Amino acid sequence: MTVSYQYHLAHSTSGGFARLLFKWRGSLYKLIYKEVLGFLVLYGVISAVYRNLFDDYYQTKFEKIVLYCEALEKMIPLSFILGFYVTYIISRWWTQYQTIPWPDKILHLLSLYVSGNDEHDRMMLRSLMRYVNLSLILVLRSISSSVKRRFPTLQHLVDAGLMTTEELEVYESVPNSDITTYWIPSTWFMQLLKEGCQQKRFHDIHAVVYIAKEFDYFRSKCDLLWSFDWISIPLLYTQVVTLMTYGYFLIALIGRQYIDASSRTLVKGHLQTELDKYISLFTVLQFLFFMGLLKVAEQLINPFGDDEEDFELNWLIDRHTKVSYLGIDMIMKNKCPSLVKDKHWNVENFSLAYDDSVIDLKKKTHHGSVTHMKFPRDKKENISAPASNADNGPTITYFNV
Repeated sequence: MTVSYQYHLAHSTSGGFARLLFKWRGSLYKLIYKEVLGFLVLYGVISAVYRNLFDDYYQTKFEKIVLYCEALEKMIPLSFILGFYVTYIISRWWTQYQTIPWPDKILHLLSLYVSGNDEHDRMMLRSLMRYVNLSLILVLRSISSSVKRRFPTLQHLVDAGLMTTEELEVYESVPNSDITTYWIPSTWFMQLLKEGCQQKRFHDIHAVVYIAKEFDYFRSKCDLLWSFDWISIPLLYTQVVTLMTYGYFLIALIGRQYIDASSRTLVKGHLQTELDKYISLFTVLQFLFFMGLLKVAEQLINPFGDDEEDFELNWLIDRHTKVSYLGIDMIMKNKCPSLVKDKHWNVENFSLAYDDSVIDLKKKTHHGSVTHMKFPRDKKENISAPASNADNGPTITYFNV
């Protein structure tokens, strides 16, 4: 389920960002604590072996390896590569959300152009909207594990009322061994739309064109969703970033070790302090930052799964279906408020009321940053554009502001 924290940031002066650091659900700590513990254990084991099991000869050899690994770290552009990768993942993630179609506009067009309100019209409109939602659900079943678990078979769609038994038979009769068939309800939609046009259940032919055009846009978004699932980010790019991140910290396990032999010239230039003797705090912070970025990419690269930051697709299916049916029923039953004069009908210069508890929210109108700019008295005479005069030169006209 998507983790929303917008309300906690409504007051930026009350430590909103600081409070977010203590949340567990959907947090960095929940995703990365196992990796951090593993890193600390390995770091401690290597440090203990170096201090307690190695003699002077092997300690010297180990110290040379430490310096070598420390030099290698500087050659890996981890921050650049990882930052660019995560930026691309987030951009793709938001684009995928914007691609998810909503049926509301089709519903509004149907409510605008359908002329009758008998039972046949209601049945036609509800079937049209059911085909719209069914097209989306069939796509989501093929790309989302959460939707697939909810509707593992087509019979589950029949049981949920999204498809009739006859429609299921027609759907399964189409050869689908080498193609996807989520587009079949789209053909039913167009056929039913054509029948409604022939029966003159719409105002005019232009109404059918508008509805068909909007449905085509809805359908194109379904195709794009399927394409996002088909065409992934190149695997080699993801492998490079993952290997680079894990490889960097495998090298850091050695390169960030504290060296005890301070009397030997070997350790000159090695970045370390007494604080790093048992654990390198900066290395742990660096691990949190870089590994956290990699985890962000892992969470967002496929937002149609079961992670906490993935899209609420099953809720969206429920919402689209319910809104579609309720909208049709409200249209057919004329459940609209009566036309009345508004409260400010006879008042030209009015202002909306503020309760005493929120009167501080009322602000003065902004008229422009230079509205009250002051001018000296001698600057109030301006020169207009010169007029062409071949004999006497340009004519100068003065006027007051």
